[in-house]
This record gives sequence, structure tokens and C-alpha cells, in this order.
Amino acid sequence: MEDSSTSTTFIPILEQMSLADATARLVDLPDGTRAWLVSDYDEVRAVLTDPRFSADDQLPGYPRMLPAPPAPGAMSFLRMDAPRHGAVRRVLTPSFTMRRIERMRPGIREATRRLIEGMREAGPPADLIARLALPLPSLVICQLLGVPYEDHEVFQENSRLMLSIDSTPEQATAALMALGDYIRTLALKRRTDPADDLLSTAVQQQEAADMTDEEVVAMARLLLLAGHETTANQLGLSVLTLFEHPDQLRALREDPSLVKSAVEELLRYHSIVRTALARVAVADVPLPGGQTVRAGEGVVLGVKRANRDERFLTSPGDLDIRREVRGHVAFGYGMHQCIGQTLARLELQIALTELLRAFPDLRPACPPQDIRVRHTAVVLGLESLPVAW
Repeated sequence: MEDSSTSTTFIPILEQMSLADATARLVDLPDGTRAWLVSDYDEVRAVLTDPRFSADDQLPGYPRMLPAPPAPGAMSFLRMDAPRHGAVRRVLTPSFTMRRIERMRPGIREATRRLIEGMREAGPPADLIARLALPLPSLVICQLLGVPYEDHEVFQENSRLMLSIDSTPEQATAALMALGDYIRTLALKRRTDPADDLLSTAVQQQEAADMTDEEVVAMARLLLLAGHETTANQLGLSVLTLFEHPDQLRALREDPSLVKSAVEELLRYHSIVRTALARVAVADVPLPGGQTVRAGEGVVLGVKRANRDERFLTSPGDLDIRREVRGHVAFGYGMHQCIGQTLARLELQIALTELLRAFPDLRPACPPQDIRVRHTAVVLGLESLPVAW
């Protein structure tokens, strides 16, 4: 990889990058290696659809942002290239169709109302993260996947360790293996006692899809981790952002039908998965902006910056819940686009609607400076969000 005197540290540049500068540049990763940071909207989409960029994290040069090293034999479909990626993803597709997800609406609404009623009974102030933002998506993904919700502390703690750049390699690897062992035990039970859940489906279709036991475990681990971490953090940030934009909050309160466009705009505005989208070039690839990524060089995609590209939409730094946002890359793009995006949207729409309906005067219960942001996690979020009503 060529030298660059303008190389900068990875995590700060994602947070501090100005909207005016989207030039691809080399950055330093936490492990001391270098990779290209690509954050122009068109270039991000180009990388995500070009087969010359591989998602395989076991290839030399793949950018490593997490402490745990890649585990051979336990690759999730997120890290597979075509055609293998498509074969494994098709096992999951029936569980994430719009029709299947829509059938979950009543259950998600009921779960949301129960959690909100628990907040009301406990009285203010309440931590919105602990009371609603985290338990709701955890309940939903547990039901869909077939994981007992009473074990939520197990996967939430292991997820935290896996996704924190402050974890040591030993801590992250131990968490990865612990979560894998937990899911492996559940999968073994489903072989003899299947249920109406996604884990049972994966086990039943394993042979037809030519999946190994470890690939089934990796698939379920990814869904469990992503299914609660991303939506939980997006919900907490969405409420905080509406607090910070009282005109937008007022508009949503007065017209709940804006919730779909509001959720889309909030997804674009934050793009909370900051560092998970990465690729490694398997050939020399010229980028639309003029730089050339050489074979064996890694690429990290600055999704938040891409979604705030002025060539993508007007006034990208403004929050406008009335605008129709189409084509943002908060869920990725191309064949690896998040398979659970329809479910995430539904959860966020229901949660915001029910929360504002139940508490018309919902407000922060602490000064802004006391709200702690998870700066050391690859999924942006809040440690807590005290609210009152």
C-alpha cells in the first residue's frame, strides 16, 4: 500500500469529517494497518456493488476494526461473496419478506405498549434505553430467531464486548465464542425438537443449502447481535434527536402519519453502523473520484458521510422529517444490504408512534451534557437516556 503523509487516525476521522471533504484517503486502523476511507455517496455505492471488492474478512488486507480476529470456519453470510452469499441468504429470505414482517405488527405493538406501561408504572425519570429501546428489539429478535428472552443478558453482554473497540482481543474472542456456544446448544435442540422460528428453519434447510454447523451458528449469531444492537441504538438516538429539534418533534406529535418519513430521515441522519461496512480489493479498481485502490488494499466505507453528501440530497446536515428520503445507505447497498431492514423500520415506526401517543409531554430528564454517547462502539448509540413526562 502506498505511503501517504495525510494518513489520519480512523475513529476520530469518522466523527470529525466535514461535509465538504469526501475525497478518498488512507487512514490508520486501530491495529496499525492502513485502509482507504471512502465516503462519497456515489463511490460508496460503487464499492458495494463491484465484485472486485470482497466482503471476505479472512482475505489478506481486509480492514480490521474489531478486536476479535476472524475465525476460520465461522464466517457469517455478511462476509461471503457471490455465489455463496446468495445461497446462504436465501435460507433467511422467507422470514424477512414484507408480508411476513407485517404479520408481526400486532405483536410488536403489544410488546411496545407493555414496555411503555411499565415505564409509566415505575414513574419518571425513566431510562428510555433500559426501559424500551433495548428490550423491544431484543424481544422481537428473540421471538423471530427462537432464542429465550430470559437469556437476554447473556447475548447483550457478549454483544457489547464484541462491538467495543476498547475490548481486548482476548475479551472479544471469548465473547464471540461464548455467544457461539450458546447458539450451538439451541441449534442442537432444534434438530430434535423444531419450532416455528428462524433457527429451526436454518437447521432444517442446512443440508439443502450445503451449510456447515458453524455457518448456521455464525448466521444466527449475526442476526441475534444485529437484531437488537442496531435498532436499540437507533431508537435511543432518534428520540434524543427529536428532543434536540423541537419543531420536528412537534410536527410528529401533531401528525403521527409522518412517522414513516421521520424514521427514514432519522436513519439517514445518523447512519449508526459506523465501521462494519468494509471491503478488500481483489483487483486494481479505479474509483469514480480518480483514486485507484490496488489489489490487496482494504476499504472502509464512511456511510454517515455518504448519507450527508450534498450531491445525494439538498441540505443534508438538516433534519427534516417531512422530506422523502430515497436511496440512503444506512442499511448498506447491493447484495449485502441488511436483510432485516423492513423489521427495523417497523419496530422504529411503532415505538415512536406509541411513545409519543402515551407521553404527549415526553422530555429529557437531564442536561444534554449528562447524556453519554457510546463513542467506543462500532454501532453509535447512547449509554442511557433519562426521560420524564
